[in-house]
Amino acid sequence: MGAEEEIFGYADELGPEKVLHFYDRKLNLRGILVVDNTALGPGFGGIRMAPDVTTKEVFRLARAMTFKNSAAGIPYGGAKGAILGDPAAENKDQIIRAYAGFLRPHTDYMPGPDMGTNEQCMGIIFNEIGRAVGLPRELGGLDLDEVGATGYGVAEVAEVAAGYIGLDLKGATAVIEGFGAVGQAAFRCLAGKGVKIVALSDVNGGICDPDGLDYDALLTVEPKTCRVTKLWNREYKGGQRFDGAGLFQMEADILIPGARPDVVTMNNVGDVKARMVVEAANIPVTREAEEYLAEKGVLVVPDFIANAGGVIAGAVEVQRGTEEEAFHAIKAKIGENVRAVLDMAHRDKLYPRVAAERLARERVVTAMRGGGE
Repeated sequence: MGAEEEIFGYADELGPEKVLHFYDRKLNLRGILVVDNTALGPGFGGIRMAPDVTTKEVFRLARAMTFKNSAAGIPYGGAKGAILGDPAAENKDQIIRAYAGFLRPHTDYMPGPDMGTNEQCMGIIFNEIGRAVGLPRELGGLDLDEVGATGYGVAEVAEVAAGYIGLDLKGATAVIEGFGAVGQAAFRCLAGKGVKIVALSDVNGGICDPDGLDYDALLTVEPKTCRVTKLWNREYKGGQRFDGAGLFQMEADILIPGARPDVVTMNNVGDVKARMVVEAANIPVTREAEEYLAEKGVLVVPDFIANAGGVIAGAVEVQRGTEEEAFHAIKAKIGENVRAVLDMAHRDKLYPRVAAERLARERVVTAMRGGGE
């Protein structure tokens, strides 16, 4: 089945509104844009840069953005962009600039950073086409990666959700997949709530310590980015190294998948030992695996509820708000959303994702009807 046929198989009354492929032969640039739904406003979603991203994945991410932005109560619809390529490419700036040129006429899309792109990339796009979120401070942005908006939101989600399973965060343990901007902020904020981070990983491997990993020591390995590659090379003193996939078998109260899609599937979900899963990444757990975990009594907070901190902060940035205003908005909205979803799930005996989608879909459908669609 081709990519277009796969997308048509997922299409419904919400979208997608458009699916576009871009190609620049000279740069060997291959790009994708999916605008899923704009009933609530222009499609807002990050640009993912990875060599193996697919059209189907971009559509699923765009739909997650439709629900995320709806649930967050911000005036944006859902969309997602992608560039098939190495985010460490020497000519990355040139590729980003060319991709921005393709985006220029598609004013129903507001780009932002995602895996493989950052505030520098958004600065290039903003200078090219005059619109982007997640900008450098010099261009009026809040520098969402540096302030850790998404990771802060993940920690707030964990605190609220923990009350639904009788888990005291002080002394609880957690494992984190991914140690970029989101993983680092989640680590830092959870530790501030008394959680002990016992393992983390990235594509190059992982490190664990049942006594807890030392955040400050990790950062001295490679300031700001702190690739786990360095840990694998034994520059971090302490802990044990393991294959990254082993993270999902670790004993811990909280599992935080914070990198790639579909890392927990029916093939490995039986290995998960956590009491709670907070989805910091987009679509990291398949729907079937989520339902399996729920039947085992594991609480799973779905992605578009758990990782909405970044888009909430992005909306504040567009309004030229401050960091303080962004964090206040994240704490208030995320707490409200988690309680609404988990209360509905308990009351109506629904999986949390079903409850979350019901809440988000209702607002989108109402907007579509109000717009005469």
